[in-house]
Amino acid sequence: MISDNNILISAEDLWKVYQLGKQEVNALREATFTISQNEFVAIMGPSGSGKSTLMNIIGCLDTPTKGKYYLKNKLVSELSDNELAYIRNREIGFVFQVFNLLPRATAFHNVEIPLIYKGSRKKERDEKTRKALQMVEMTDRMNHRPSELSGGERQRVAIARALVNEPSLLLADEPTGNLDSKTGQEILSLFNKIHSQGNTIIMVTHDRDIAARAQRIIHLKDGRIVQDERKGELT
Repeated sequence: MISDNNILISAEDLWKVYQLGKQEVNALREATFTISQNEFVAIMGPSGSGKSTLMNIIGCLDTPTKGKYYLKNKLVSELSDNELAYIRNREIGFVFQVFNLLPRATAFHNVEIPLIYKGSRKKERDEKTRKALQMVEMTDRMNHRPSELSGGERQRVAIARALVNEPSLLLADEPTGNLDSKTGQEILSLFNKIHSQGNTIIMVTHDRDIAARAQRIIHLKDGRIVQDERKGELT
């Protein structure tokens, strides 16, 4: 791999093969690409195209059957379990279709949790939690529990939680899937705002209109990258 300080992710000939009885299923085939820092990339494709498999590999939640995946010039397959856990907690912020908030905790505490796991002191936790909530325009609702928030507000809290450790990468899996179209557009506008502040975002979606909010779209079909479009080339 050619080292480039601006490249955040480099994937070289990634394959993921699942064994189902006597049958082999190629969920991902020959995936090769790079993603630079401060890119906003959508990974798009129909169900079964390999989006979730690729997302899990990028998020260090799964490993490829073969091929090489580098994150910040580190070969992920050579990292220890502790190093992988560190990356998942500090380097990558996850946003899911379901918000995964603790129902009895306030918005503030839900956002604060990664900092508690990190072992941050209370003063630092308070400062970073408030900053993250301010970024998603939720400071006035920070003492509310999830049941007292709308779906869009819950997703904003989930995004703040993903951002609170100031990760290198924000990884979003169908982030508007449980929201109505108007609220979904508000969340996408929030992603554009977060990206404009210097964050790298990878968003997984099956929806072309949602993917069009990114500056680049990687299309998957049957586990293969079939197209890689950049803004200006999008039709």
